[in-house]
Amino acid sequence: MNTKEFAKRRKKLAQAIGKNSVAILPAASPKIRTGDTEYYYRPSSDFYYYTGYTEPDSLMILAPGRPEGEFILLVRPKDPLRETWDGYRSGPKGVIKDFGADQSYSIHDVDEFLSNLLQSTEKVFYTLGNDAIFDQKITQSINALRAKQRQGCSVPQEIISLESITHELRLIKSKFEVKLMKKAAKIAVEAHMRVMQECRQDLYEYQIEAGIIHQFRLHGAVPSYNSIVASGSNACTLHYVDNRAEMKSGKLLLTDAGCEFEMYASDITRTIPISGVFSKEQKAVYSIVLKAQKEAIASVKPGQTFKNLQSNAITTITKGLKKIGILKGNLNQLIEKEAYKTFYMHGIGHWLGMDVHDVGSYNNKKGDAREFEPGMVITVEPGIYISKKLKQVDNKWKGIGIRIEDDVLVTKNGNEVLSSKLPKEIADIEAAMVTV
Repeated sequence: MNTKEFAKRRKKLAQAIGKNSVAILPAASPKIRTGDTEYYYRPSSDFYYYTGYTEPDSLMILAPGRPEGEFILLVRPKDPLRETWDGYRSGPKGVIKDFGADQSYSIHDVDEFLSNLLQSTEKVFYTLGNDAIFDQKITQSINALRAKQRQGCSVPQEIISLESITHELRLIKSKFEVKLMKKAAKIAVEAHMRVMQECRQDLYEYQIEAGIIHQFRLHGAVPSYNSIVASGSNACTLHYVDNRAEMKSGKLLLTDAGCEFEMYASDITRTIPISGVFSKEQKAVYSIVLKAQKEAIASVKPGQTFKNLQSNAITTITKGLKKIGILKGNLNQLIEKEAYKTFYMHGIGHWLGMDVHDVGSYNNKKGDAREFEPGMVITVEPGIYISKKLKQVDNKWKGIGIRIEDDVLVTKNGNEVLSSKLPKEIADIEAAMVTV
């Protein structure tokens, strides 16, 4: 773990909140899966962003200018019995030694610590609504101070959401973060290459998914979201995750799968022919999506916006659908009436980072579309989905669902496609599948 990286982030936060303020950020709570078993624990992204710490039942406090220490962690105490059952605990001394905390205390002392800390604080930066237990602890501590005002206790005058500051910081990735995201993309590319090489008729979607997960775990990564392995008309369901159907010759396989490596995500989609060769109709639709995606990526640079990318993709997709006869009429009128939405109903992309749909506002302070800046990472993912339910479409098109998605870093002079080594040209995909 790079402790200097986390220290830089805390320094930026300290500058943002100023002295006589404290930032309070709890880790995520463990979640029950069934009975007495829990989901695999993952700390909240915001908490990890500043601490690098991955144990539950933890609380970060940042108090700029505090003489006793600015960076405080309240964590689970050492407990040999619980460690026998649940594994190693860093404990208060461990987080000072290994995670750079100035001070650390047992999480069991949180009520007393907060009461003492908040007595000399003007502003509390804490996001209400994410953790009911800590919401209650914060409000109880402030109410207790109010009750002692006649005895000379001061009370914080403001509780300000910490998310707005943190999410703005997280939106621009450092060199360290970009390095991790490149690794996450590389692992995901290898998993998608495996899909191309293992794909064949009569397999089940979940068997393809098993190969994806295996490839992730080989490199110490985990899925960053539930993989979409959608064959045939299943691809027309945008968030299809059942992954139970048998794959049939002549159909397409849409695979939307990314991994999380060291808390940073990738998110990649490819659509391939199960038989190894695209049909005439599949090629026609695929070519429209590929053209829209390549045009969008080529235009990614500082100053560009998602709004512009989406507008241009809509034009390209509408033109393409009109050319092959699925849409009919005047181009401008088709766009104005949003005729494309029957076939392309989602956005062109999203922020990418510690979360797959990463944090950060999509609009600036004026409410206009936010311009891209160097260090932002986005996805670019146009698609066309032709449902079997559509009566106005010729049967030869029905059940075709295609999406192509890459991870793109905005650079000073343009962009870098982190997933560029994964084939997406028709000829390259067919060649990759023939090499089985």
